[in-house]
Amino acid sequence: MLQERELWRVLEAVHAVVYFTPEAKAVYGELGLRGFWTGYFASRSAALGAPGPRLVTALFHGFAPRMVERALPGAWEVADPARVLDARLALARSALEGPAAAVLPARLVGAAGRLTAALADLDVAGRPLAAAHLDVTVPAEPLARVWHAATVLREYRGDGHVAALVAAQVDGVQGHLLHRGALVPQQREFRGWTEGEWADGAERLRERGLLDAAGQATSHGRELRAEIERSTGRSAARGLRALDDAALRELLGALGPLARAVADAGAVPYPNAMGIARPA
Repeated sequence: MLQERELWRVLEAVHAVVYFTPEAKAVYGELGLRGFWTGYFASRSAALGAPGPRLVTALFHGFAPRMVERALPGAWEVADPARVLDARLALARSALEGPAAAVLPARLVGAAGRLTAALADLDVAGRPLAAAHLDVTVPAEPLARVWHAATVLREYRGDGHVAALVAAQVDGVQGHLLHRGALVPQQREFRGWTEGEWADGAERLRERGLLDAAGQATSHGRELRAEIERSTGRSAARGLRALDDAALRELLGALGPLARAVADAGAVPYPNAMGIARPA
């Protein structure tokens, strides 16, 4: 269980470089996608084809609808989704090349093979973002294959996390408020919610006994958040069932140094708006 939890953190770090690399804005700008968030929404959703804002808001869960609407569907009027995906993969390779020096080439090749094999029998029922990325052509080069697999598995876990939030009747605003201790101070702004919407979400959580008057999670709120995480973890474990203990150790041995090099270089900041902990 501890190995699985750490592998998810490692995979998140490997995947997330595409959001924080300084080149992203310029690369997407060359495609006609102006501004960081237009590039973000277009690049993360391009595997779905050319989705509209309602679908993307639903699948991403934590963003204010108006924030998504500023990017989509306008992005598809200037940039073909296939070109956006190509640009995203190029960004990933560029951002990971430096940190990848911490990994022996043979270990990177082995990790790429392990992860690609794990995707072969991945059951993506009820996991639309994972399914969409699973249909993207697998790159040939090992570092790119590692990033591709990390992306599929990251979205696989994320799809399950959204399902757990929905089952707990925690909406897009409330999820941030329950998890605020692990997030950045600008979380509200980064997800596009107004002060009024933020306050309303907090009030609805207080009515359920999940937040106290100071906006801190109550014992009931902490337990609900913990159960959401446990449910997410149980669900995500199915995505790694093709990996035995030896394979998990091998992947952590190969990709742990890569993820730590990513973190040490500031390629993914900690804390962050994703609420993901730094790899150990």
